[in-house]
Amino acid sequence: MRKIFLILILFSITCLGQSKDPKMIIKNLKDAFNKVRDYTVNVDVKVDVNFIKVPEMNAKIYFKQPDKVHIESKGFAMLPKDGMYTSPLSFLKDEYTPLYVKDEVIDNHNTSVIKIIPLNDKGNLILTTLWVDQSKEVIRKVESTTKTNGTFSLYLHYEYNFKYPLPDSMVFSFNSGEINSRFDPDEAGGAVRKRKIPKVIEGKVFIRYSSYAVNKGIPDSIFEKAKEKSKK
Repeated sequence: MRKIFLILILFSITCLGQSKDPKMIIKNLKDAFNKVRDYTVNVDVKVDVNFIKVPEMNAKIYFKQPDKVHIESKGFAMLPKDGMYTSPLSFLKDEYTPLYVKDEVIDNHNTSVIKIIPLNDKGNLILTTLWVDQSKEVIRKVESTTKTNGTFSLYLHYEYNFKYPLPDSMVFSFNSGEINSRFDPDEAGGAVRKRKIPKVIEGKVFIRYSSYAVNKGIPDSIFEKAKEKSKK
């Protein structure tokens, strides 16, 4: 079914005709983000889920090229991995075919809509769509369909005169039949307890990024310590 689905997408897009080079659009997007060697940023997170009341939380993200990520958060560990948006390249890690679909305006920004079709069936992503603002070389919107975690979308906002292609806020929406975690915080936001998870899970995560520190240098030891803790 997945192959038939992808063939239909390829056929419909080919019939429309491509007027832009999707590979060049993606290359320019990558080149712009690769200017960010590393960064740290504080995040304020508000979660709105249909089956649980979640307290607002704070976290700190450490990122280092090409894909090192460490998230520090007190009292609550169920931060959405896909929804934290640490790098636009996270959607472009494995081999894929990019296809230009059309131009579309998102919040008064002209964007090019690019379909990212994975070439490897072993990955979790089935299809990802990116709305790329070529004038700023940033992603304004993402929609993804996965094998195990349903669908999700990201809406990204940037400061008017940003120096680096990093968002100042984001809305992460998801619709899933199941989630990886089976725990939630107590009322104090500390201990965790098991909880029955409903079949249909819908929700939004509102994230605000602040106090970016870009290209200041982050030691690898921070990520190595995080790996050691996760193994225990």
